[in-house]
Amino acid sequence: MKIKLFLRVYLVLVFSTYTAIGVAGIQIGGTRVIFPATQQEATLQVRNEGVNDIMIQSWIEAMPSQAESDVPFAITPSLARLGHRKEQTLRIFYQGVGLPQDRESVVWLSVQEIPQVSEFENSLQIAIRQRLKLFYRPKDLPGTADAAARNLTWRIEKTSGSPVLLASNDSAFHVSFAKVSIVVDQKEYGVEPSMVAPQGTERMAFTLPLPATFSGDAQVRWESINDYGGLVKHQASLRL
Repeated sequence: MKIKLFLRVYLVLVFSTYTAIGVAGIQIGGTRVIFPATQQEATLQVRNEGVNDIMIQSWIEAMPSQAESDVPFAITPSLARLGHRKEQTLRIFYQGVGLPQDRESVVWLSVQEIPQVSEFENSLQIAIRQRLKLFYRPKDLPGTADAAARNLTWRIEKTSGSPVLLASNDSAFHVSFAKVSIVVDQKEYGVEPSMVAPQGTERMAFTLPLPATFSGDAQVRWESINDYGGLVKHQASLRL
């Protein structure tokens, strides 16, 4: 009897989960937001493709290495109701001070669907949040974001533990990765991708099954994400 009751509850939860995911309809017009300092504001379109009216909540928050006081932005409306197939324009404002003017800055922008009260008992509701990067780009920065991704320099640091891949970015722009890998002896080894800050170096650990004394030619391949969310492939040689 207990087994039958457990199965009934489990099935209710499973089908409720699929229903919640199926009707969740937030579509965001982009994978990132670029805020040029030459503009008064940046905007982001949010569309409801679900079958029901929804509420959306939006906010801007610091990256892990930042304090919340380092987020001099405001977003409006922070709370909005969206009908079926309706759109809402989110407007983002910068207070004008607080960020460096010689390089890009980045923070998180989150948009969350607030689930409505369900008509059914024993239903499971899921609040779906989408988070994307908001880049503030001061005017007259030298170079371009595309050139920054193309001109990264790479090297391997051998330590007592696993080797570490270092990506150095001498530009004023952030470089985000979709994929990073190393090719040695025609074998490709994946590296956990991340983001390299302007004038910064990012350390990326990986497991390379080679003797510690190995030396030779290798190749690093990476896919950077451009301003429009597109993937751009690059490669460079390096010495192990």
